[in-house]
Amino acid sequence: MLKRMSVLFCAAVFALTTVGVAAQTATQEAKDKTKAAANQTGEVVSDAAITSAVKTKLLGDPDVSGLKIDVDTKNGVVTLAGTVHSAAERAEAIRLARNTTGVKSVTSKLVMGTAATTGRTDKDDKLKVEIKDDTKESAAKVKDASKKAADATKKGAKKTADAVRDTKVEVKDDTTPKLQKAGDATADASITTAVKTKLLADPKVGGLKIDVDTKDNVVTLTGTVKNAAEKAEAIRLAKTTTGVKSVVDKLVVQQ
Repeated sequence: MLKRMSVLFCAAVFALTTVGVAAQTATQEAKDKTKAAANQTGEVVSDAAITSAVKTKLLGDPDVSGLKIDVDTKNGVVTLAGTVHSAAERAEAIRLARNTTGVKSVTSKLVMGTAATTGRTDKDDKLKVEIKDDTKESAAKVKDASKKAADATKKGAKKTADAVRDTKVEVKDDTTPKLQKAGDATADASITTAVKTKLLADPKVGGLKIDVDTKDNVVTLTGTVKNAAEKAEAIRLAKTTTGVKSVVDKLVVQQ
C-alpha cells in the first residue's frame, strides 16, 4: 500500500513539473511575440512621423513646390516622387528630406517639368513673340523694297526701249570691201598663175626667166628675153589671158 502511494506521488510531481515547464515556455513565447509586435508598431509610427515631418518641411520651404512632391517612408528610407521646376529645386527637396530626424537615406524619383526640360520661360515666350513680330515687319519691308525695285526696273526698261526706238542706228558695212579685196587678191593670184603657165608652156618663150606679178588685174612682166620676138610673144600671151586688163612690160632684151 505504501509503495503504491509513493508511485502515485512521484507521478503527480512529474505531472506538475511538466505543466510548469510548458506554462513557462508558453509565457516566454507570448512575451517574444508581444515584443516583436511592439517593435513593428514602433517602426510604422516612426515612418509615418518621418513622412509627416518631411512633407511639412517641403510645404514650408518657398523654394520647393511641396504640393507637387509625394513623400513615402519605409524603414527610415524616404522616397520623393513628383515634378520640380529645376535641378536646384530638386536638390533642395532632397536636402530637406535628408536633414529630417530619423531618415536613413533618400531615394529621388523627382523629374523636371516641361519648363525645366525645355529651358523655356515666360520671358522666352515673350521674346519669341517679339522676334516673330520683328520678322514679320522685316518681311513687309523687304516686300515693299522689292516692289519699288521692280517698278524702277520697269520704268528703266521703258525708257531704254523709248531711247532705242528714237535712235537711228547706222550700221557700217566694212565686210563687203574686205571680201571684195580678198576676191581681188585671189583673182590676181589666179591671173599670175595662168600667165606663168602659158609662158612656161610656150616653146618660143623662156618662161623660167620671166617673173609675173598681178595687181588689180594689171600684169607686170619682168626679166630677160633673147630677142624682140620673144618679148612680143610673152606680152601677147599675158594680154590674152582671161581677166587681164593690161600688161606692163619691163622685159629686157639681152645683147
